[in-house]
Amino acid sequence: MALLASLMADGFQKEPALDFAQFLQNLLNGLSIGSVYAIFALGYTLIFSILGIINFAHGAIFALGAYLTFTLAVGEFGINGILKNVDLFPGVEGGSPIGFPLALLLGSLLAGLLGVLIERFAFRPLRARGADPLLALVSSLGVALVLVNLIQLLVGAEIYSFPSTIYGSLPPAVRFDVGDTPIVIRTVQVIIFVVSLVILLLLGYVIGRTKIGKALRAVAENPATASLLGISVDRYILITFFLSGFLGGLAGTLVSTSFGISGPYFGVTYGLKGLAVIVLGGLGSIPGAVVGGLVIGLAEAFVPAQFSAYKEAVAFAILFVILLVRPQGLLGRAVIQKV
Repeated sequence: MALLASLMADGFQKEPALDFAQFLQNLLNGLSIGSVYAIFALGYTLIFSILGIINFAHGAIFALGAYLTFTLAVGEFGINGILKNVDLFPGVEGGSPIGFPLALLLGSLLAGLLGVLIERFAFRPLRARGADPLLALVSSLGVALVLVNLIQLLVGAEIYSFPSTIYGSLPPAVRFDVGDTPIVIRTVQVIIFVVSLVILLLLGYVIGRTKIGKALRAVAENPATASLLGISVDRYILITFFLSGFLGGLAGTLVSTSFGISGPYFGVTYGLKGLAVIVLGGLGSIPGAVVGGLVIGLAEAFVPAQFSAYKEAVAFAILFVILLVRPQGLLGRAVIQKV
């Protein structure tokens, strides 16, 4: 610990004071990636709030959503896998004729349908037999491994990147001045933040204001009572898995438009971060998932350049510290045990 503190002190002494322009740049970067963490983590939270289990297949859906959108928007594959050298849209300049926005929507919807299939074949049979929740967790882990290996079988493990023209004629970056200092923001970061914000607002409206949202909250509170009130518990569990898959696929695509698809396992890192987010915010808390995602995104954005290699550990370092002080998470409720 003393050595780590010494290294950090030396690093910060060599780094010039963070000026306002750099602070604003980091803030915008953190909000952009933090909002994606939030919508991804909400997929975990929705299922945990209903079933009380962690769906480990969510990280694989995150990756698959990116690949599905890439297939619909670009349709050109590399030199590995069953689909090697396949071009789904020959003769069409710029890839798919349907455009990126529609491809993003369709890819996310397909990811949502995959979530429904996972519930139907990996979770419902175990739930019907009253199996231990640990078995459902193991089942989801098995599904994740199957999906990841299926992706690798089809398209290989090479890196895929969306073309720079996916957002049409929009400029690659937005520039504005703060005093005499120019601030440059990548257009993709602005789009990621805006899309994530819209999705978070829509989800908040659906959960808080609509009939479906009220039924979901009733099932989450007490499935047996909800069933007695005429609510189809299995139906709303399916809806939950669809929403979770949709959010996971959407988050995967948004991240990949900025950083590319680094391979079938690229959802693993984000899956672990998503788990850190929901534990940090409070298990089962939707506002907690949003706050946790933004906190981790901002924390990563403000990591000094000389420590960027350790940026991936920031989420878990914050989680460790917060849980020491508040074990139920930032917005979670303490569990009261009756004796």
